[in-house]
Amino acid sequence: MPKGHGQVIATTTASRADETFDDHGRAHSSPRYQKVESEPLIEYGLTDRLTLILGPGFQHIDIASPIDASRTGAGYTEFGGRFRLMEGKDWVFSAQGLMRVPGTTDTSNPAAIGYTGNEFDARVLFGANLNVAGLPAFANMELAQRFRNGAPNEFRADATLGINVAPRWTLVAQSFTVIAESGSTLFPTYNYSKLQLSAIYALTGNWTMQLGSFATVLGHNALQENGLVAGVGYRF
Repeated sequence: MPKGHGQVIATTTASRADETFDDHGRAHSSPRYQKVESEPLIEYGLTDRLTLILGPGFQHIDIASPIDASRTGAGYTEFGGRFRLMEGKDWVFSAQGLMRVPGTTDTSNPAAIGYTGNEFDARVLFGANLNVAGLPAFANMELAQRFRNGAPNEFRADATLGINVAPRWTLVAQSFTVIAESGSTLFPTYNYSKLQLSAIYALTGNWTMQLGSFATVLGHNALQENGLVAGVGYRF
């Protein structure tokens, strides 16, 4: 973000899973898992090269019987920064570090498993402006190493393609891949990939709205989640 400018993006996702990918990537029925998560993201340009980031999280998780567990409360709160390393006329390369602090440390609640340990996310980001079929577009690629306390460390790869299909409309396709780097009895080695499609509408020069859906398309020892995402953004 430019110095003295910022943005707030408030996003809520609602997902459900009735199946789980096994160790061979086959989907099998499993106890219903439902999650609603809200994650306001605040970014502010401290300088033209350093952007400060704050992202508090709130969540509700409900798991059906025979597990029969639920939790409502604070999720992870992220804070840190993104530093621009290099840039060209139509591209930018940055590095980012975020500390993630859990909203609970109750490891006895099955609905809190995976959300109770401190984490640190270190990533590099590459973004570029493009032209797709004569339409203005942008692409973003992020590679990350997430260090987790009490759970396997993860390698993450996120990709985004956005195309301005009309003066106020942007269609966005995204993929999110997570690969656990070790396994245990509580956390078998797992991986999964999610695809998300959404549309962003510019209400004004400062306000935007987003609506989309996502699904877990591949996985091993992971939930097969399907859900909706809605968001509102404001630039200042």
